[in-house]
Amino acid sequence: MTAHLPPTGTTRLLDLVSPYVPDLFIADCWPEGRTGGRRVAFGAAQLWRVHLLALLTSTHSLNLICAQLAEQPAWRRFCRLPSGRMQPGVRMLHEFRERIGVSGFRRINQHLLNQLLRRKGLQPHAVALMDATDLPAACSGFEKKAPAPIRPKAQPWVVARSKPSKAAGLSVTKSTPSDYGCRRSTRA
Repeated sequence: MTAHLPPTGTTRLLDLVSPYVPDLFIADCWPEGRTGGRRVAFGAAQLWRVHLLALLTSTHSLNLICAQLAEQPAWRRFCRLPSGRMQPGVRMLHEFRERIGVSGFRRINQHLLNQLLRRKGLQPHAVALMDATDLPAACSGFEKKAPAPIRPKAQPWVVARSKPSKAAGLSVTKSTPSDYGCRRSTRA
């Protein structure tokens, strides 16, 4: 069985993934609470879907995703945002991540995994998952290394001892005659 998924960031991929997002589970776990006087414009499920765009599109920066939401109707439809002019900002996404924390994201992933493991079909027990938490990071290629010295193409200067020289100038102060004052002028 060969199943080909649409390319990353396409409308077809977002339409395929959208039914699997657990909106009700997220809304039940993180209902709208106190906002400190700010108006609540978006639910937890909508903000989680915006975070999911960083994985499902070629734009991996949340700052760029927030900037491009106005231009991408398929993204807004996937995130279930009401209109093009009302969009979540970077501050909202930061506050959402702070509110649910790492344990909240793990809780959502565990819920998705449980749904995947409880599936029914032709091969209900055939599931392949890759857990990358224990893999070492491949970061040795970007280490800063001391650059190799560059050899000059020109001939080096001959090193010779220089002779100390005397400074040219006078050390004696001479007195120069000078005068000051003004003449009296007469009127004619």
